[in-house]
Amino acid sequence: MVVFAGQGDARRSLSLLWRGDAQARPHGGPGPKPRLSVDAIVSAAVAVADEEGMAALSMRAVGERLGRTAMALYTYVPGKSELLDLMYDAVHAELPSHYPEQAPWRTSLTAWAQDLLEFYVRHPWVLQVSQARPVLGPHEYAGLDTLVRLLRGTGLDARLLRRLVGTLFHFVRGAAGTVADSRQAAAATGSPDEEWWAARAAVLGEMVPDFADRFPAVSRLEREGTPEPHMADGPVPYPEREARETFRVGLGVLLDGIGASVTAHRGRHPEPGEHGTGAVRA
Repeated sequence: MVVFAGQGDARRSLSLLWRGDAQARPHGGPGPKPRLSVDAIVSAAVAVADEEGMAALSMRAVGERLGRTAMALYTYVPGKSELLDLMYDAVHAELPSHYPEQAPWRTSLTAWAQDLLEFYVRHPWVLQVSQARPVLGPHEYAGLDTLVRLLRGTGLDARLLRRLVGTLFHFVRGAAGTVADSRQAAAATGSPDEEWWAARAAVLGEMVPDFADRFPAVSRLEREGTPEPHMADGPVPYPEREARETFRVGLGVLLDGIGASVTAHRGRHPEPGEHGTGAVRA
């Protein structure tokens, strides 16, 4: 299920995101109940999405978690669309905004990617929010600003950096989606991974006895590239281990590509003190 952000009133949504009107709200009636707030509603909504998934999110479900009616929430948040924007931006505050300044760019980008992966795995519903229309909130911008600052350390041209920002986000989101799906598959389908694969592998072998002849490249990769078997009772299920290893190796290759671009850039634009046109020698 893909969800598009920014569907509420633009002025009201951005005002809430940037807390332009986050002043104290009225109690909404007598009684000992604690005062509601935008932050309390957002926290409850995030808890619903984390525990039950995006499909369970509704103003009613959030109200029940807070011991209030759905109508009581509308004094603070106009509707579900605005609430989704607030939730999305709020959880992004968890992302680190600073990495060691003296660390090499590759070290920092590796740490950034790992932090982002774990963030998505903690909040898999975030992956359902389409990137086609950003939320435009302060924490979302802070996360973007962090990555741009880290990439600036490569010295690459701004036009290339702009594309690398998108490449890195897409890569991590894709990897995180696979990890999140591997965690949810058994519960969602009622079929353990081992049972699912065993049943289909047996039937596929019957249906396509000439599989190796029809798909020689795939068959060779399976023979030569399959890692050593893991213990079935390991702490992390095999599909998730595979997804994480793919993330690790893929990230390394992606950073190798950035490194090659850095080397080529420096060859064209040597720093002061380096050999080449414009070099300064002692």
